[in-house]
Amino acid sequence: MAVDLAHPPHVADLARRTAQFVREVVLPAEERNRAAVPSEALRRELQDAARAAGVFAPHVSAEYGGHGLDMRGRAAVFEEAGYSLLGPLALNIAAPDEGNMHLLEAVATEAQKERYLRPLATGEIRSCFAMTEPAPGAGSDPRALTTRAERIDGGWRIQGHKWFITGADGAGFAICMARTSGTPGDAGGATMFLVDADNPGMKIVRHIETLDESLFGGHVEMVFENCEVPDEAVLGAVDQGFQYAQVRLGPARMTHCMRWLGIARHAQDLAVRRSAERELFGSRLGDLGMTQQAIADSEIDIAASRGLILQACWELDQGRSAGQSTAIAKTFCAEAVWRVVDRSLQICGALGVSGDIALSRFLREVRPFRIYDGPSETHRWAIARRTLRRHTAAQAEAGAQATAATQAEAQAGAPAQ
Repeated sequence: MAVDLAHPPHVADLARRTAQFVREVVLPAEERNRAAVPSEALRRELQDAARAAGVFAPHVSAEYGGHGLDMRGRAAVFEEAGYSLLGPLALNIAAPDEGNMHLLEAVATEAQKERYLRPLATGEIRSCFAMTEPAPGAGSDPRALTTRAERIDGGWRIQGHKWFITGADGAGFAICMARTSGTPGDAGGATMFLVDADNPGMKIVRHIETLDESLFGGHVEMVFENCEVPDEAVLGAVDQGFQYAQVRLGPARMTHCMRWLGIARHAQDLAVRRSAERELFGSRLGDLGMTQQAIADSEIDIAASRGLILQACWELDQGRSAGQSTAIAKTFCAEAVWRVVDRSLQICGALGVSGDIALSRFLREVRPFRIYDGPSETHRWAIARRTLRRHTAAQAEAGAQATAATQAEAQAGAPAQ
């Protein structure tokens, strides 16, 4: 059977127009606003421009003003948007809002969609996802969740301490994960709550200073102290929060990969341009074997990352859990993107280290991706466990088939009664 990796015409056209928009509108705006943290005014300016260009919100359904792309379609468009650090923000596909939109569209009630999803999809408000906690709470292991919610008359009271909550500063609401049954370490018992930003029980403690700076709204430490919410604030069903988290996390890992792959391509383009123009030791930099190897290795990393993303996205589009494929793709892409940016900076030498081109900033921005959405070590552990389970299951199945065959032979050879 033939394998066709070409995108449908409407996806290819949207990706082409996104690439054009990023180069003609977003990159010049990024150059004009070299401050590490973009302003709210710039966010709205770029999103208005994206709407006018017809490339805004490619991921949400047409009902909420988007293009309704499936995961494979998003892969093409998100990569083009990711060519600029501000591209995802402009298209309203930046983390954590993009993942929250996906979750709300899949899980929320119609009333919740109107109250939270619609203004989020249009860019009127932003959001955050409050799951991660300081040690020993939820981090790489969500089951360590310590934040609790207890029933009160007409609703719930949330108590807990969260940190590294991306985009919390200025968000219109939070999706808060809290334990409603069981104890830390249990595999179940979590519930998601929609908490409005003006709730007096939800407070920002501080901005956490981090290596990366481009994610809008920063990384925030916050507390939920006597935070009371009504029953209608429950997102989905009580005690099913960990299951709903999987609805969000698998696709969100892939969309992270898509966006950062765009940055890797941008870094490679800068390095190739420098290699073609820079002359030293009597020849072009690009004519030197070591430079050619670095360029080739980066091309391989980019192509392999794109293939792994598409494989995982195909599985997600088929309704599969895709746990193994998303873990493999996330681990490889996080490390491959770093390698590409690092090689590109090395090729550009002093220029790469300087602030005259974006490579030094790219390096700072992509390094945390090997930790965010699960560190590489956690994903490798999960990949290995699944592989060993698959081997054990195959061995058991082979043993069962051999036993059945032996019994059948014995019965066939038995004398008639």
